[in-house]
Amino acid sequence: MAIALSFLATLPASAADRWVTIHNNTGYDIVTFHSSHRDAKTWEEDILGSSILRAGQSVNINFDDGTGYCIFDFRAAFEDGDVLVKKGVNICQIADFYYN
Repeated sequence: MAIALSFLATLPASAADRWVTIHNNTGYDIVTFHSSHRDAKTWEEDILGSSILRAGQSVNINFDDGTGYCIFDFRAAFEDGDVLVKKGVNICQIADFYYN
């Protein structure tokens, strides 16, 4: 599967606003989604929990983990086994993140 990873800042988020909408514009469901601030040693728990992010859908996620960090790494695992990692996402400056 060839999935291009991209993100787009539609409206700047304020420093206190760490909500980001994750858009799955691929043809595959995202079965797990993890994020961690840039200095974390491990991935945090699966944000989707028992849910999945179906192809064509989006989910609004609050990334405020209490640390004050704005820079996060994202890890999405897809139904076909592919895993995409995007490092250095500034969640204080974007409102939307797209998997295309």
